[in-house]
Amino acid sequence: MEYSEKVLDHFANPRNVGEISDADGVGTVGNPTCGDMTTVYIRVKDGRITDIKFKTFGCAAAIATASMTTELALGKTLDEALAIGRNDVADALDGLPPVKMHCSNLAADALHAAIEECMAK
Repeated sequence: MEYSEKVLDHFANPRNVGEISDADGVGTVGNPTCGDMTTVYIRVKDGRITDIKFKTFGCAAAIATASMTTELALGKTLDEALAIGRNDVADALDGLPPVKMHCSNLAADALHAAIEECMAK
């Protein structure tokens, strides 16, 4: 299985790792098939994501996709961030092996769950 340079970079040097203790929204998604788990934390001001962090337990692709998802979502409005999907994440990483595409779902789904929690408040 071969990963792109961007996947390897985001795995080795993940962006926005951590937690936000007073987050406006938190979303956690797991995949029982592979055992990966991703949690995304967002802070929102004036309808825009001003801070975003993640914690992932999983493979290189799961970590890289979570890192890229946070980069794609930072600064976006909630509606713009809700539009980020698995293909957007994979494309931003210059592709993922087909067997690892489910990892991009985790990050996007956790982001969407965090936004939905924020919007429900």
